[in-house]
Amino acid sequence: MIARMLAGAGVMTALAATVAGANAQVSDDVIRIGVLNDRSGLYADLSGEGSVVAARMAAEEFGNEIDGKPIEIVAADHQNKPDIGSNIARQWYDAEAVDIIVDVPTSSVALAVQEIARERGRIFLDAGAGTTDLTGKACSPTGFHWAYDNHALAAGTGRAVFEEGGDSWFFITADYAFGHSLEQETIAVVEEMGGQVLGTVRHPLSTADFSSFLLQAQGSGAKVIGLANAGTDTTNAIKQAAEFGIVQGGQRLAGLLLFISDIHALGLETAQGLVLTTGFYWDMNDETREWSERFRERHGAMPTMVHAGVYSGVRHYLQAVRDAGTDEGTAVAGRMKETPVQDVFTANGRILPNGRMVHDMYLAQVKTPDESAGEWDYYRILRTIPGDQAYLSFEESGCAPER
Repeated sequence: MIARMLAGAGVMTALAATVAGANAQVSDDVIRIGVLNDRSGLYADLSGEGSVVAARMAAEEFGNEIDGKPIEIVAADHQNKPDIGSNIARQWYDAEAVDIIVDVPTSSVALAVQEIARERGRIFLDAGAGTTDLTGKACSPTGFHWAYDNHALAAGTGRAVFEEGGDSWFFITADYAFGHSLEQETIAVVEEMGGQVLGTVRHPLSTADFSSFLLQAQGSGAKVIGLANAGTDTTNAIKQAAEFGIVQGGQRLAGLLLFISDIHALGLETAQGLVLTTGFYWDMNDETREWSERFRERHGAMPTMVHAGVYSGVRHYLQAVRDAGTDEGTAVAGRMKETPVQDVFTANGRILPNGRMVHDMYLAQVKTPDESAGEWDYYRILRTIPGDQAYLSFEESGCAPER
């Protein structure tokens, strides 16, 4: 009996030491969240300040503190450059006690930041980048990929356009990690379904003049011109395609990554009929409408799926910090992975061992001006794409367990 009591006391002491050690790791007695994104360039509308607003909305649901520890949100502009993003990430993690970096559109920047976070055992939660490498060959035990990825876009938009007769493609692709990944994922879908790829051309990030690229696509004779880019690169290409009469000439544009901010910028007269894949639309139900209206009151625009994804990811992270009683990266990552994701972004989200948050995606078509009831009434949801169909399984992802 005495031996058992002593053994029990030893276990309790060890548990107490563990809890005390965890509590001691609430860095600087502050839970600090860094929103790192494009705040001035081609991705500023789909990400930018809107992601900061979304993160603050998540923090406010916790009263801006957990167990007396304040939640602080900081923000910086990575300018779509991996070296700048990496320097900010190191400064935040090493000198400013940032516990988690979120958002990070631009896949090349995201891959660099995730590696820095992995080395330091800190959390990285990406809602803005598309490359599947984040949960594939570059996966991390403390890395998470939230709102969408390029496989989901190809499974949605690429497949839908092919099924409507688009069996020959030419790609205009942003020449960096995101564009390459999106092109490859869509080519895989097209070829799997028996289609042809007639060519590709790659353009620098943030291109103003797409005329030479569009002429090559037009000359290819492909039924579909796939735009493997995003932000103002996509909207510029679509506007200039209209000037060349490409759609009127019988070819079809496939914007493989489109956000509601892009449709707003283009206007329904230009964007009508475009098919896209999204993880979030403000007008899905009462809950999404209520949250989105609150977001618009603060930001002046309806949320993109990146904004909603940042809100969801930060909220899930804070819930895990509260439940784990610590902001230590490995402990929080483990708690996040074992907890279902249920919020305004998704009612049925789950996190795979590689950090991929699996949730339903939606195939949408942009309304005509006559179909729209007013500003921001832009999408007609065509169908739901179940998460298991939208995303690669852990076994298919290429994530090595030792990563």
